[in-house]
Amino acid sequence: MARFLEADGVAFKPYAYQRAALSLEGLSEDVGDIYKKGGVKALLEIPGVGKAIADHIEEYLKTGKIKHYEDFKKKLPLKLDELVRVEGMGVKKAKILYQKLGVKNLKDLEKVANAHKVAPLFGFGEKTEKNILQGLEFLKRDKGRFPIGQILPTARNVLEKLKSLEEVDQISLAGSVRRRKETIGDVDILVVSKNPAKVMDFFVKLDGVEKVWGKGGTKASVRIREGFDMDLRVVKKESYGSALQYFTGNKDHNIITRKIAISKGLKLSEYGIFKGKKQIAGETEEGVYKAIGLPYIEPELRENEGEIEAGLKNELPKIIGYKDIKGDLHCHTTASDGENSIEEMVKAAINMGYEYVGISDHTKSLGITHGLNEKQLLAQNKKIEQLNSKFKIRNSKFRILHGCEVNIMADGSLDIKDEVLEKLDYAIASVHSNMKMEKKEMTQRIVKAMQNKNVDIFGHPTGRLIGKRDEYQMDFDKILEVAKKTGTILEIDSAPERLDLNGFYIRRAKEAGIKMIINTDAHQKEQLNFMEYGIAQARRGWSEKEDIINTNSVEKLLKYFK
Repeated sequence: MARFLEADGVAFKPYAYQRAALSLEGLSEDVGDIYKKGGVKALLEIPGVGKAIADHIEEYLKTGKIKHYEDFKKKLPLKLDELVRVEGMGVKKAKILYQKLGVKNLKDLEKVANAHKVAPLFGFGEKTEKNILQGLEFLKRDKGRFPIGQILPTARNVLEKLKSLEEVDQISLAGSVRRRKETIGDVDILVVSKNPAKVMDFFVKLDGVEKVWGKGGTKASVRIREGFDMDLRVVKKESYGSALQYFTGNKDHNIITRKIAISKGLKLSEYGIFKGKKQIAGETEEGVYKAIGLPYIEPELRENEGEIEAGLKNELPKIIGYKDIKGDLHCHTTASDGENSIEEMVKAAINMGYEYVGISDHTKSLGITHGLNEKQLLAQNKKIEQLNSKFKIRNSKFRILHGCEVNIMADGSLDIKDEVLEKLDYAIASVHSNMKMEKKEMTQRIVKAMQNKNVDIFGHPTGRLIGKRDEYQMDFDKILEVAKKTGTILEIDSAPERLDLNGFYIRRAKEAGIKMIINTDAHQKEQLNFMEYGIAQARRGWSEKEDIINTNSVEKLLKYFK
């Protein structure tokens, strides 16, 4: 709806629909269940949902359609969702291409771009046409895979519904979802049950199942409304651990573990570990690994990237835990392009169990985000000081830190004066423009910014957007070298479309002794929950608690910045 309204040139409303969409996406409970419990009144309690949008949600839940949306689709019969996934394509450009060239979908777009019909159009040009063709190639490469942030909430929702069945004794996600890969092809769920038929029947009839690919005595496979497949397997209790080990590790990890078992005169399969015909392990994963002489290996590490060798030498890292983070330092508010006030973000951070939160709004050169100038930053600084005084009066140990996400300009300078940056608790420096610079120039640009004494954190360092934009060209070895000299912290941005740094770069940074920070880049309070995805990235990069600075108290953190 937001996209159609924007394409139609309607003011303000697209923003309202976008906000509601983000709120619905961030819900921990299914919106259908919320409606069943409390009707429209309960829907109105969802942040960003007003009367009109609540009525649309009710209409959809009752009929499976929204008339207003269907009317828009008739007027603009475009696949906007897929078209705007192409870098450089916004809804307004999509509308022009439909009106001028009849482009309705990706296939049409590729055809007219290859025929060089896009460049001559007013407001497009050769550069835009080239970017569209590159963006289309990028989408082809990632076809059939979904960002983990898109899949995990749905997978968990199904898991909780299955868990509520009295016939289910044990249950777990498996496969790449359990390893917390950045993108997922499909979802695997394992169950122990004495009544598999009842579990299978329940699974294939779940709300959201669009197609049943197959259903047998112990396995069912379905297509979920969101566009991906989900497999459910029922296994015996005595095989649960070995099945979980088998269906979690990637193929290469499993090949090596089977080879180790063979070298010890054992047979390892999804059914257990056997010595001859006798099963000696398989009920638990810990038991499976122990039987072949390995310590338990965390799911995120099971990629055959040295974890088995490290395990055999008893040198596996004690990777960071999901509850080790004490605060989030990359949060946007209504002062720039965020959805919530400072006070609302603070309340949400306190509810997360944090000891501190950092407010880091965008700065002035990023016009689209209503970035703050020096005067506005100083005013915000004063406000945060006042809020911190209130917390002290209430005897709260919670602390609000003040930073900003300052822009790294094309020449490596920053768009906020040093004398203002000095007054903040910290500064995150990020690249938001001129992303197609040559490798040498981009590296010099970033290095210059990192050498500024007021820059503490290098934000979303590679600039990639999963499934939409490749990372920009830079010399990562040089970045690590400069980070070591300057003490610049590298950010692991938890936003599901970023997950930047990736696991490979995180491991490189850890090996180089570079400190990192896991932030959410939250633009609304619900997005503070993205922290889990960033922690998963850190775990996949073998990071330990001491590698990540926001596992520290606020005092230690500020000392590190100074």
